[in-house]
Amino acid sequence: MKIDVLTLFPEFFSTLKDWSIIGRAIKEDILNIDYINIRDFSKDKHKRVDDYSYGGGPGMVMTPEPIVDAIDSVKTERSRVIYLSPQGQRLDQDLVNRLSKEEHLILLCGHYEGIDNRIIDHYVHEEVSIGDYVLTGGEIPAMVVIDAVTRLLPGVLSSEQSFTEESHYHGILEYPQYTRPYDFRGLKVPDVLLSGNHKEIERWRRYQALKATYIKRPDLLKKANLTEEDKEILKAIEAELHNRS
Repeated sequence: MKIDVLTLFPEFFSTLKDWSIIGRAIKEDILNIDYINIRDFSKDKHKRVDDYSYGGGPGMVMTPEPIVDAIDSVKTERSRVIYLSPQGQRLDQDLVNRLSKEEHLILLCGHYEGIDNRIIDHYVHEEVSIGDYVLTGGEIPAMVVIDAVTRLLPGVLSSEQSFTEESHYHGILEYPQYTRPYDFRGLKVPDVLLSGNHKEIERWRRYQALKATYIKRPDLLKKANLTEEDKEILKAIEAELHNRS
């Protein structure tokens, strides 16, 4: 995959090439990332890229020409232009899965009060938000997208199972994880995980995953693809929690 990040602060991303899974993906030529400084495309002698908003109001707006020129400098027929915006579609695992199948992502990072809306209407394929809050700029959301997408690229993780069993991948949260020591200050690992009975372990993990989702993110269950067995498990979970209360 090729990712181009259009930003006023390319130095913000300087550590990514050496960082964890992303760094390994870059070194193994699975991922190619470039950072394009939008200011380099400004024709203003002071390299300004913002101006006052028509109609008045606080703050400044990023002007269209430097952004369009920056997009055109890297865009191809296979590019998908993503504007990181609090007004965008909420980033979730389904969206990450879809973006990971693209050949070329152009991530546009806004600043100030945002960008001239003509860019959004005519040059951006979709807007993406990482949550219902406002940040200083699009750099942190861009990093979130890069991280989430990179780990799904073929060959990045050691096994597909590394991400297919994680929270959200199949619409529910992940089951609890434990490691050594078995007994930590009187808190013991569930015995089923030491039983060697893989069928029972799988059943326990599914129960715990559904239980975690039921307690922490019940909204996910409304759109999860649940089997009849899952529905029976949820009934047992409801009974268990009811008996506790």
